[in-house]
Amino acid sequence: MTPQSSTAWHALEAQAALAQLDSSHQGLTDREAARRLAKFGPNEMVGRKAIPAWRRFLRHFSDPLIAFLLSAAVIAFSLGHLTDAIVITLVVIINAVVGFVQEGRAEQALAALRSMIAPQAHVLRDGKRRDLAVAELVPGDIISLEAGDRVPADARILRARNILVDESVLTGKSVATQKSETPDPVCTGMADRASILYSSTFVVAGQATAVVVATGMATQIGQIGSLLDTVRSVSTPLLQQIATFGRRFTAFALVAAVVLFIFAATLRDYAWLDALMVVVALAVGVVPESLPAVITITLAIGVRRMAARQAIVRRLPAVETLGATTVICSDKTGTLTRNEMTAHSVVTTAGTTTASGTGYAPLGELAHSGDDALAGAQRVATIGLLCNDAQLRLAAGEWRVDGDPMEGALIALAIKVGLDAESLLADAPRIDEIPFDAQHRYMATLHACTDGSALICVKGAPENLLSLSRLQSGETPAGQTLDLLLWDQAIVRAGEQGERVLGFATRRLDSTPHSLEVSDVAALTFEGIVGFIDPPREEAILAVAQCHCAGIDVKMITGDHAATAAAIALQLRLAEHPKVVTGAELETVTDGELVRLAREANVFARATPEHKLRLVRALQAAGETVAMTGDGVNDAPALKQADIGVAMGRKGTEAAKQASGMVLADDNFASIAAAVYEGRAVYDNIRKVIAWTLPTNIGEALAVITALMLGSALPMTPAQILWINMVLTITLGLVLAFEPPEPDIMQRSPRRRNAQLLSPFMLWRIALVSLIFTVAASAIFAWAMHRGQDLATARTMVVNAFCVMEIFYLFSVRYLRMRAFTLQGLRGTPAVLGAIAAVTIAQFAFTYHPWMQAVFDTRPIALLDGLVILMTGVIMMLILELEKLLLRKLGIFEELRCVPGSRSGRAGQSRVRANP
Repeated sequence: MTPQSSTAWHALEAQAALAQLDSSHQGLTDREAARRLAKFGPNEMVGRKAIPAWRRFLRHFSDPLIAFLLSAAVIAFSLGHLTDAIVITLVVIINAVVGFVQEGRAEQALAALRSMIAPQAHVLRDGKRRDLAVAELVPGDIISLEAGDRVPADARILRARNILVDESVLTGKSVATQKSETPDPVCTGMADRASILYSSTFVVAGQATAVVVATGMATQIGQIGSLLDTVRSVSTPLLQQIATFGRRFTAFALVAAVVLFIFAATLRDYAWLDALMVVVALAVGVVPESLPAVITITLAIGVRRMAARQAIVRRLPAVETLGATTVICSDKTGTLTRNEMTAHSVVTTAGTTTASGTGYAPLGELAHSGDDALAGAQRVATIGLLCNDAQLRLAAGEWRVDGDPMEGALIALAIKVGLDAESLLADAPRIDEIPFDAQHRYMATLHACTDGSALICVKGAPENLLSLSRLQSGETPAGQTLDLLLWDQAIVRAGEQGERVLGFATRRLDSTPHSLEVSDVAALTFEGIVGFIDPPREEAILAVAQCHCAGIDVKMITGDHAATAAAIALQLRLAEHPKVVTGAELETVTDGELVRLAREANVFARATPEHKLRLVRALQAAGETVAMTGDGVNDAPALKQADIGVAMGRKGTEAAKQASGMVLADDNFASIAAAVYEGRAVYDNIRKVIAWTLPTNIGEALAVITALMLGSALPMTPAQILWINMVLTITLGLVLAFEPPEPDIMQRSPRRRNAQLLSPFMLWRIALVSLIFTVAASAIFAWAMHRGQDLATARTMVVNAFCVMEIFYLFSVRYLRMRAFTLQGLRGTPAVLGAIAAVTIAQFAFTYHPWMQAVFDTRPIALLDGLVILMTGVIMMLILELEKLLLRKLGIFEELRCVPGSRSGRAGQSRVRANP
């Protein structure tokens, strides 16, 4: 076959292009596709060169604080302070290693997510339609595209139907381009070629079948070196906020260190090198240089947890937004319901036929009011079979649908009522079609009949088809006058039973036209309606109850009939008496009125994508943080407008996925609730990391500064301060990133969208714990000196006291709102226990090993002193637990008011039990 980029594919006839590629309308065989994949490589862009590991490692030495530390180490070494120089160097290296490892883990997590959201392509292989990863496409593959899809490779159109393509990413054109299968002149420029589809452009409307002519770097967009990329950066508003805080805090610490250095050297008569070592150690101890790295890995871990629960986060800011979500606007079909449609009832003028069965299995019994009713059901089923793009297949003992679920259910219905699907399709071959569109809300197909006439089959929204019909099937072949009241009543009855309704109509033509136009879909004969059952997911019912407990309102947006939507809403328990608003009503209200209506209503029926966008804006105007689900190309504006757009992974178009911040791999509402759960847990863990890091760092610094101000001996040497920072950073400083969610996390109200990370409660806690650390360390030091201990022993006791208090505070901070003195709280997680074991071993070596004693000037501690130090940690934890209890009773801080055991907490739990 011809190399990918050496042929003017746009100038070839479709059949000639197929011949040149050694392909056919049935597609390639798996064996040939594998051979070509080996020859041409995967259909993907060659990414930017990864930064070498050694350069990523050296980047961690470019911080001003690190330069300050290295300078201090050089000075200490040159003046013979070998121990201080070695310890400072070790601190710098270990911090760099920790940051390097964490950065690598975050990148790995995001790389895994990028692979999980790799787009799919609809491909014909061996004559069968399959969904394959875009990377598996090869030249010669036959692909199918429709509105909302991203073009996966450069392709020559074989067959097009009203297809418009947004090529702005490639050509800069702001207007969508009309495409066709007609060849272009050889000299046609790339931007004007109507017969070629280019990789990474978007199908705005219509459908097309095309043959792949170039993949990977051989595509046009590959040749110019640009491609839409996703989930590339780990930077988020939260990380930027933390980084800004870190820089300002570092600058403040350095200025304070200079002031402290001058104070110690001038007013306290410290030798300038000794004063320098003290301020260097304090600067290292107080600056939370590892905080951004720890928060990044916390976010990455949370995103991985969400992915395990079928919620794939495309942009890390979505993790933050999830914790503040107050309203979830969800599609019904497939998200809140099972999306396993079953054609349950067929209503014609002759009567009603009911079919039993579940899912797509073409098995079940029929109940009808007579032969005429069955014949009418067969006529309707025939239309449903002909006006159909789905395929029904048995795989692994389960009936599955390739295509639209309702179309699969119609194939199953046709078999149930006794039709021979293969012979019907052979006797009435399809000539042309008008694909379903949100504007006209029907699909129509044109079929050639054996007698030379033609048949137009139409299925779609019953109201639209009734408006296009003149007659209805009746006792005579010519039909009878359309009875709108009859059909309106039938539609309402089906909707009240929770059925989704489709209408079916036909039109006979004396001759067969070459194509089907919208103008041909008129003067129809209405044949009947089919009611489909799509039961709610059991897990969605529980998830809705959990959202209500969490203070999150759930609203259902559907294109279904109002009565159908109301019936499903009752089954989902969206409200005791769901308020339903139709799309027609939305058209009549002003934006100001819509704000009130959007908050009060639970269900929006017959809603269009334009209505979704208005609803999102109205809810945001009311101060809500909105999560919006969508799957179509027309949903993209609403998904972008929402605070967190949620696209469907299975049925969602590529345009919807690109516009969203999160993709549901299983299209299940329960996964949204699970993502909110995990998002709140991530935010909690970030707060815990900050609440543990800042007071422990500040407490160390204040203990030394207090001694310096009072003119007494320092409670720790510079090397010992550096030891604490070095040991705890790589152990206790990391474990909070792995914390599981607290039990009450879905019984709290959502946080305000403008809530500060350092809330009043957090600032109070940081100040309180810093003070406790300072007082306790100073007391231990004074007690040891009062008992006649030498200075080295007293300092050893202070260092161990700091480590013990930080361990006990870790147990307390794991439950910022709840009691930590519980069996579960004291048991800890494997990460916590492992970190504590590592710290304990390190501290025993620091205290008792002769080599460590020589390096850090430490002394062994007696058993009694060790028990006193241990009791210091216990007492601190008791104080903090009493503080939680007192603050909850006083109700000073808003975030402590809803906890298990409170009235709101019990109410939330009872609601979950009442809605299993």
